Amino acid sequence: MTTNSEAPVLTTPVPTVWPAFRARDARALIAFLVDAFGFQETLVVPGDGDVVVHAQLSWPHGGGVMLGSQRHGTSWHVGAGGAGCYVVVPDDAALEAVHARARAAGADAGDVVAQDYGSREFTARDPEGNHWSFGTYRGEPRV
Repeated sequence: MTTNSEAPVLTTPVPTVWPAFRARDARALIAFLVDAFGFQETLVVPGDGDVVVHAQLSWPHGGGVMLGSQRHGTSWHVGAGGAGCYVVVPDDAALEAVHARARAAGADAGDVVAQDYGSREFTARDPEGNHWSFGTYRGEPRV
């Protein structure tokens, strides 16, 4: 029998869960998330008129969000404005930059606050009413 005397390797996996939500005005929300928070518009699938069938906005540090226009007759019946997302930033400097960018773009953004669990973060709300938290907490590593 072989015993491994080395300590287990702790890792934080690459994001594979992408929050997804609906918007009353998806095109305006996409523009806001890009301008105010720094998401990158990766894909927008247009529908009729101003409808966005599907959009992917990538977060520069990994992961992202998916969204589309709120519309009836689809299999995904989620109302607009009820989402909440936590977005990881790599360090304090990046957090301060996102915070300044959000405020400069007119986002309803609170102050940066140090949390008891070691993160620094701030919350903001987008024009659709979704709640966003940006912080340095990456989640606990797994074995």
